[in-house]
Amino acid sequence: MSKNKPVVVIGLMGSGKTTAGVLVAEALGLWFSDSDPFLKERYGGTAAQIAAREGADTLHRYEAEHVLHELAGEPKVIAAAASTVEDPQVRAALREAFVVWVDAADEVLLQRMRSSDHRPDFDPTAMRARREPYFREVADLVCDVGVMSPEQVRDAVLEALGRAAPHGLA
Repeated sequence: MSKNKPVVVIGLMGSGKTTAGVLVAEALGLWFSDSDPFLKERYGGTAAQIAAREGADTLHRYEAEHVLHELAGEPKVIAAAASTVEDPQVRAALREAFVVWVDAADEVLLQRMRSSDHRPDFDPTAMRARREPYFREVADLVCDVGVMSPEQVRDAVLEALGRAAPHGLA
């Protein structure tokens, strides 16, 4: 893979998209973009605030806009909100990227989200039922973060891309 191809990290809330994405970006020497700061900067709120203020459909449109905007720019590592895979335009754009699906059992994701204020009504089983077929469609690599550390995810991505982990990152 050339350095000119973006990497997109997808998964349900609590899967560690941001943590893994930052490590992958550092290892590849690419910029990192996350939907949460994008939403705060462009729309003045967190995902939960935007959903409460403008509705889930508007939030999902903004999240899709984040991915499409970043894919159109210089190659980088992008942590994409889970909702984005429901958008056919995003799924088509993801064909030009290397897509990493970070996943874990619903119980693991639910436990991780108990300490978060992202979305208080988070139901991983319902979200998985809606989005798993799309995750499977777009993913080039699947990492079980219930058993893999963020560093192991980074190393699996580097291996899949034909890159060795930089010395000292193991």
